Amino acid sequence: MKIGPAGNQARERFHKQMLALYDVCSALGFRPVLFRRYVILNGGVSAAKELVFKPGTTGLERLIDLGKTEHSMEATMLLPEFQPLFSTEELKEARERLANANRSRSRGRLTPNASERTGGPLKPSS
Repeated sequence: MKIGPAGNQARERFHKQMLALYDVCSALGFRPVLFRRYVILNGGVSAAKELVFKPGTTGLERLIDLGKTEHSMEATMLLPEFQPLFSTEELKEARERLANANRSRSRGRLTPNASERTGGPLKPSS
């Protein structure tokens, strides 16, 4: 597939956005150093195309815990301006990862603590 000037500009913007995710995560209290290195070595688009299929990325898990999934690689891939850079399968995987992350987070928050199983009302866990 041949990419024109607009495609190259989108690739460059996506790469910069992927590097910016490191800064956002740092401000949130964790540094995904391996993620940043992978993006630098492979380019943002290539890194995302591979990482989206890797199981259990801790960065996404940390962002889920913080309620900040909008700052994830997956959410960045799904921005309308960047979707043309990815295949249907890659975008589907990004959507599913975010959906599954949000579902598991909700389930976890609604699980009663041992002290709450005594018949009291369920409260979200902290």
